[in-house]
Amino acid sequence: MSDKTRALLETTPVQAFARLLPLMLLLAACKPVPDAEPPKVAPAATTQAVAHTAYPTRAYFGDTHVHTGWSVDAGTEGVVTTPEEAFRLARGDEVTSNTGRPVKLKRPLDWMAITDHSDGMGTISEVIARNPEMMADPVVRGWSDALRSGDEHRMHDAAMDLIRHQANGKTPDVMEDPKWMGSAWQKTIVIADKYNAPGKFTAFIGYEWTVNANGGNNLHRNIIYRDGADKAKQMLPLTTFQSQDPETLWAWMEDYERKTGGRVLAIPHNGNLSNGRMFEEQRFDGRPLTREYAQTRARWERLFEVVQIKGQSESHPRLSPNDAYANWDLWDAGNLVGLPKQPGMLRTEYWREALKSGLRLDRELGANPFKLGANGATDTHTGLPTAEEDNFWGKFRGVEPSATRWQPTVLGSGPAAKRGSDMVSAGYMGVWATANTREALWDAMQRRETFATTGTRMTLRFFGGFNFSAEDLKDLVANGYAKGVPMGGDLSASPQRAKAPTFLIAAMKDGDGANLDRVSIIKGWVDAEGQTHEKVWDVKWSGARAPDAKGKLPDVGNTVDLRTATYKNTIGAPELIAAWTDPEFDPRVRAVYYVRALEIPTPRWTAYDVVRFHSKMPASVQMTLQERGFTSPIWYTPMAGHR
Repeated sequence: MSDKTRALLETTPVQAFARLLPLMLLLAACKPVPDAEPPKVAPAATTQAVAHTAYPTRAYFGDTHVHTGWSVDAGTEGVVTTPEEAFRLARGDEVTSNTGRPVKLKRPLDWMAITDHSDGMGTISEVIARNPEMMADPVVRGWSDALRSGDEHRMHDAAMDLIRHQANGKTPDVMEDPKWMGSAWQKTIVIADKYNAPGKFTAFIGYEWTVNANGGNNLHRNIIYRDGADKAKQMLPLTTFQSQDPETLWAWMEDYERKTGGRVLAIPHNGNLSNGRMFEEQRFDGRPLTREYAQTRARWERLFEVVQIKGQSESHPRLSPNDAYANWDLWDAGNLVGLPKQPGMLRTEYWREALKSGLRLDRELGANPFKLGANGATDTHTGLPTAEEDNFWGKFRGVEPSATRWQPTVLGSGPAAKRGSDMVSAGYMGVWATANTREALWDAMQRRETFATTGTRMTLRFFGGFNFSAEDLKDLVANGYAKGVPMGGDLSASPQRAKAPTFLIAAMKDGDGANLDRVSIIKGWVDAEGQTHEKVWDVKWSGARAPDAKGKLPDVGNTVDLRTATYKNTIGAPELIAAWTDPEFDPRVRAVYYVRALEIPTPRWTAYDVVRFHSKMPASVQMTLQERGFTSPIWYTPMAGHR
């Protein structure tokens, strides 16, 4: 670690909250967050026997991105859920929403992480609760009075005044004291240990490091711990008050592992709102990329958030014009505060393009900085991790279910503004792990044996190898592990000896959901001139359809009845299984492959709202969707000496 980086980690400049989420500009209401006593750890959480399997036989579904009222932006908007209520909901309990109504998941999650923002964690709760030390400052006391008043105009003015103080570096000293975050952090990790029940439900410790570079360019990362409170309590989370440079975060992660013996990983999320900065091909401060940078980023950042409530970051029709299914849930007009996109920004925002660019950079630098598996999460700011279309509780308190929640602006402004109807009821991540424990799940994330979905609980298998045949489909899982590598893995061979790889693919429908339309393989590669390319192959599909002369597979059909927000599983297939060999394989060329699976069309959450609340929405509001899933990739690299 350099002296410069170490200095950044050990200092806390007077900038507190200057870089807090621009979403605070959208505040509407506010209630104090209860300051509960830290609960005791349940003995069952540490003593229960756990059954492990030799290799993963089950996908465990969960959410890596959940905010409660202890996040400053959620708290100032009136969110009152704590990590305790969030974990209870995730494991299957009924809880009370922020608008006072009962809410329960139709199916519990297997695991979840609370990722409240480290910047200002716990501070707004103290302001609203009129902490005596806070109230000694007249400015803070004025904000507290306004935020507790219930008068939306006063509350808005107070929030704007707080932001002005932050932007000018004049935040009252009492609000910069790290003890407020320390207190909230200790409570958070103790609660996670309380609800962690190995073999039944895994409660991860985590936080969000929230960089909004250059006025709202989203470079956020979620930090997920493999550890319990005994290790996590030894170091406070990093904040952007110390640095906005991701290299400082990676140095913090290295320090944490060295000092505690623990393990952490970082998950970058929704690059679609980064205005080109998520996968820019330079360092944060503008210096050129190096091999060391690429290796460090690849070490700490193993997954990428492909989909969440704020849209998808898989690909874009301008980047993938030959992909008929790239045009879905696009939030592509601006960044978090609505600053518009400029030409060229899209290329360095999306996962598929980053996977291709990583191949080129690997050849140039000798390391791939964008070797990222698939992650899906909600980014809910209600403490309610709901990604079901017919049970979607929105991103913010102000857009919990109601007849008019489709109307308000939820992000940005002007042409880049997004309203409630644009919210995406997504997503979750499936993890192929040997047991439902922190250690087994985290290890699977580390090796990228994961797949992202838009909220459906379809399951996806993906293996690659040079010795597979169609016969291996008879025992796909055992043969996949014995003769190849799973999703997230690497294939390598000498170009003189390599034959085309074969991939084993299995998609199973959500047991309570819709049938499957098709499974496709997306391939990216880099040619001898350093140009990147991509191609989409439909590998297996339902019904008796056949591709036309141009290779286009007809649509699966549509059984949705918008009058009742229902559909019929009379089309599609419950499972799609195939062995596919790359017909255009060049053993000299770096390549990356991943699987995308589509369900048949089903009602979107907006359609359910129309029926439930008799809402009147414009014809432009989307009413149906095709839920989908994405596997982590498999990479092919020619053996050393054949670059």
